[in-house]
Amino acid sequence: MDNRIQVVKVGIAEMGVVKAPNLIRTSGLGSCVGVIIYDLPGELAGLVHVMLPDSTLAKTGTINEAKYADTGVVVLIRHLLKMGAQKRHLKAKMAGGAQMFQFTSSNDFMRIGPRNVEAVEQELKKQGIPLVAKDVGGNNGRTIEFNPKTGMLQIRTVNRGSMEL
Repeated sequence: MDNRIQVVKVGIAEMGVVKAPNLIRTSGLGSCVGVIIYDLPGELAGLVHVMLPDSTLAKTGTINEAKYADTGVVVLIRHLLKMGAQKRHLKAKMAGGAQMFQFTSSNDFMRIGPRNVEAVEQELKKQGIPLVAKDVGGNNGRTIEFNPKTGMLQIRTVNRGSMEL
């Protein structure tokens, strides 16, 4: 029997789900937001790497649901429930949403990071999922890794080193 721990890697505008002892990771979180939704008693977790706040920004008829906060959170919850997660046990953590570039314009459209954070928070609230921890904003990129057995989210940044939530 192979009892090595696998790390499932989630790319930009993708999602994945894992069961302990496996871990789940995403990197390249600048203005994007990594949203982890997990069922600690069930040792299940999912991660969606959200690029944009709202699927109405899509230019085509078919959309990548993982790309947007409003659709990504809903689809991730659906996947977790199919894997056996219990809705009453679901909690969330998130990281990212940095403002990677400084703009002289006060145009809200350019505030992608903060808008992503707001959209994720709104969708979690709408779905009744408590957000128990977050590391958002600033101007640093992040890599995150989540352990569904412990509920620990490790966050690595270039300038600030590592921290756990």
